[in-house]
Amino acid sequence: MQRNVTPPDTRDWPRRAALAVLAITAVRVLLLAFNRTDLFVDEAQYWLWGEELAFGYYSKPPLIGWVLAFFTAFSDGTFWVRLPGPLFHGATAMIIGSIAHRLYGGRTAFFVAVSYVTLPMVALASLLISTDTIMFPFLAGSLACYLRLLDKKETRFAVLTGLLLGLAFLGKYAAIYYPICAALAALVFHEARPSRRHIGILLGVFAVTILPNLIWNVLNGFSTLSHTLDNADWVRAPGSRAGLHPGALAEFFLSQFAVFGPVLFSALLIVAATAKRRSPVAQFLLIFSIPILLIVCVQALLSRAYANWAAAAYIAGLLVAVPWLMGRHRRWMIASFAINGFFCVVLPLLTLFPEQLKIRGQQVLSRYTGRAEMSETILDIATDLRVGAIVAENRDVLADLFYTGRDSGIGIYAIPPQGRAPHHYAQKHPYVPDGRDVLLVQPPQVEVPCPEEVVELAEMEPEDGAYRDKPQMLYLVPGVCIAAP
Repeated sequence: MQRNVTPPDTRDWPRRAALAVLAITAVRVLLLAFNRTDLFVDEAQYWLWGEELAFGYYSKPPLIGWVLAFFTAFSDGTFWVRLPGPLFHGATAMIIGSIAHRLYGGRTAFFVAVSYVTLPMVALASLLISTDTIMFPFLAGSLACYLRLLDKKETRFAVLTGLLLGLAFLGKYAAIYYPICAALAALVFHEARPSRRHIGILLGVFAVTILPNLIWNVLNGFSTLSHTLDNADWVRAPGSRAGLHPGALAEFFLSQFAVFGPVLFSALLIVAATAKRRSPVAQFLLIFSIPILLIVCVQALLSRAYANWAAAAYIAGLLVAVPWLMGRHRRWMIASFAINGFFCVVLPLLTLFPEQLKIRGQQVLSRYTGRAEMSETILDIATDLRVGAIVAENRDVLADLFYTGRDSGIGIYAIPPQGRAPHHYAQKHPYVPDGRDVLLVQPPQVEVPCPEEVVELAEMEPEDGAYRDKPQMLYLVPGVCIAAP
């Protein structure tokens, strides 16, 4: 695509942007060392994947497991599990800045990089570990290389685009949006049509990169792909499951003002609404943003959609919103930094005292507290009873038991599933009886196997944290009672 400016208006943008991004990232890493929240269920599961390297996992592609295997090689404390968050987002900021530099010049590149690293979604994602975080630098890199391919028409950029897009796909399947957007852009712009040879090379490298994960899915009953369809819900049976949920659509749409920032999201919508008056570069980038947002809006209308499901839209979206604000509404740009900066400061500070921060008697960060404490109590009881294993059905309970009990020497297993496994633990860690009693953990309303041979030990009902209003019962049960159906 043709650039909006030819020479960069400043040549030292990488140094200035790197200093700003490094400073913000360094503060985030420092505060992360004092973070007192427990790993969320997804984070604990990702850690376990890092201990069990594979080409795929139950609910996500494998890259996050590989990354955590590297970061937790010497220490597996919560700090090391979450450390990739701020580092990967810092890298993504510089990659997006480099795209802005080629398209708009150095000054805009600086503000794009700093805008990215201060986005509310980035501020939150720098406090934990998620698949979006792992996908982002590779997805941004694939867009950068694809633009170079369209501009320079060199084979090396076709190879790099395919490789980086494949790695992004191995981070999260949402990367598949980009080939769809590229096809749409090719329909609109003649300049956005690579040669057939380059398309073949790009798609070939992409296919080879993701092939191990595809083979893993075939060998594991298309586990990850099936879980992705489960998230879409209505796709499996549109006649019975699909419906119109305007409330869910409104909730998702309004959440994007918090995800991307109210000023930036408003700017993106305004530019999209007036796309015909925009430059070809802006129109091209809108095609890599708005269709993703629309797809997820349709999903929200037909079923449900979480706030982060459209996150891939905001790489290109940022490259549209920031230049427009800088050119016409600089006061809005200042307001954007003020609002987003507020979240950047407040969010990490909240993690320093999660138990004390309450509204109307309930912890604000309750989903990130009480998990380790519950697991430690269960592990202590299992140690005192000298049982053969701890068995549970609930994914939340199992996730933290595996993490908190990683050095306990106690076997932890899931209740064997009936039919398709409902989660990773049931798929890879089902209990196999060995003749010994086990400590069974499950909600009180769930029927106990072999009730005449069960010893009820305790009911755990914390007043605060993740298990508030979610009591768990502990039973001493003969292991043979928990056999696979």
